[in-house]
Amino acid sequence: MNVVRMTSKPSQTASPNRPRKGPLQPAAGARGFVLIVVLVTVVLLSISAYTFSLLMLYEQKATKLMGRQLQSRYLVESGVDFLRLYLSVDEATLYEIGGVWDNADQFTNQIVSVNPLRPTEIGRFSIIASNLDDEGNPVSFRAGITDESSRLNLNTLTNADTWLPDSGDGNGGGGRQLLMALPQMTEDVADAILDWLDEDSDPRDYGVEDYSSQSPPYACKNGPMDSIEELLLVRGVTPQLLFGLDANHNGIVDLDEQYAADGTTSYEPEMQLGWANYLTLFSKESNLNGEGLQRIYLNSDDLEQLYDELRSSFSEEWSNFIIAYRVNGPADGSVETSADQPNYLEADPTQQASFTFSQILDLVDAQTTLEFTDEEGETQTALLQSPVNSGNLAQTLPLLMENLTTVDSDNIPGRINIMQAPRAILAGIPGMTDDILQGILDYREFELNDPGLTDLNKKYETWIMLPPTPLVDLETMKTMMPFICCGGDVYRAEIVGYFDDNVATSRAEVILDTTEPLPRILFWRDKSHLQRGYSVESLGTDLNTQ
Repeated sequence: MNVVRMTSKPSQTASPNRPRKGPLQPAAGARGFVLIVVLVTVVLLSISAYTFSLLMLYEQKATKLMGRQLQSRYLVESGVDFLRLYLSVDEATLYEIGGVWDNADQFTNQIVSVNPLRPTEIGRFSIIASNLDDEGNPVSFRAGITDESSRLNLNTLTNADTWLPDSGDGNGGGGRQLLMALPQMTEDVADAILDWLDEDSDPRDYGVEDYSSQSPPYACKNGPMDSIEELLLVRGVTPQLLFGLDANHNGIVDLDEQYAADGTTSYEPEMQLGWANYLTLFSKESNLNGEGLQRIYLNSDDLEQLYDELRSSFSEEWSNFIIAYRVNGPADGSVETSADQPNYLEADPTQQASFTFSQILDLVDAQTTLEFTDEEGETQTALLQSPVNSGNLAQTLPLLMENLTTVDSDNIPGRINIMQAPRAILAGIPGMTDDILQGILDYREFELNDPGLTDLNKKYETWIMLPPTPLVDLETMKTMMPFICCGGDVYRAEIVGYFDDNVATSRAEVILDTTEPLPRILFWRDKSHLQRGYSVESLGTDLNTQ
């Protein structure tokens, strides 16, 4: 019997010199490369995360800054609304609360918004104006607004030619005379400006109507301007002449603006702010009386209605004389009058008018005729003397100026405020002399310091012909009268909105028409893109020392 022996294989043991089988292991160099890749990846991810975080932080700051900038614009709008309400009060109340010339209590540091969680986020506005001397030179800031009638209205210069036509003496009409008084103005530029404004296409002596040679060519406006900058299209007008050194248009020459672009300081003091400092497009004054009612239009075609209106404000003597003057006109020395005319004669307002008043001063020392029937039934001629004469002007002129007008409109555009206009503007007024000009500058600073208007004559431009020291005679006053006034009703305001932490600021130039019950915005220019122009301290502390 065969026996099969089952024997097991002897176990195999690993040789100590034989490597043990298992997972593959990278070489030492490969392990270093992987580590570098990991580190670079971590760094890149960290940088990306940091960049993203930084970008989000900047975006958050930019969003906050844009929000604050938008809020500062609303602060400016609040200032505009405040000013509209402020100017809507009556004249007496306006004087009681400080007026409009320099009133820091009302016009500076006005709080609009407060953030209780951040005390520095207090939103305010201030209303600032350039404080000019009599020569038109900027000397400081003031908390106030500017009467546009203290500037020369370009859009009424063609009217000035009507008031004073060219006499052929080489001086031109009223328009050129007004322009030629501006510093560094020349005849060719003055006539070019007038040609740009007038309706015809005929060039003046030194003017121009054709701009087809320009690149690109353009047409002459031949109409009113829409902005002062439009002057840059007129031949001979340069940015330097128009704006001077005032790059940020804040109405004063800052330290960094004292040198012209060419590095010189050759600007005359009165040209540091350029012609823009002397010009406007918007000046006008109300033609209503102190009660807000229409003044009596002397040249009305309906004499019966005119008589009724006159009787509401004047005596029967005055009313009769004015009606008789409208019917018969001025009397000359050749009129034969009756020696036994009665003391009282009544004019007939049903007759047709034959005379038109050119101005109210036509009534001064005037005389006219009036026919009457004597006791024998014969028609006689009487000579009537005006109740307004050189001896009683101080008493009669306020009544005339307050209630009568020769302008058939609710407002009168373009006349110059002799109480505030600088020397260069006053010097161009037809009829003006050096003595008259200096007298106006002297008297308006001292004798006319009457904020309560206790002397009614000081409300009207005719004060310059009254005692104690009359500056003009009647004929000179008649020449000047169409060009001058004692105050307009359109104002320019520079309004700045800002925060106490100085994060965002906005500014705007606004022109308001107060001839309406609620002042109307005529012009709004956002100037936030310019340098702010004012330190936070100057907006709310001592303006006159900035």
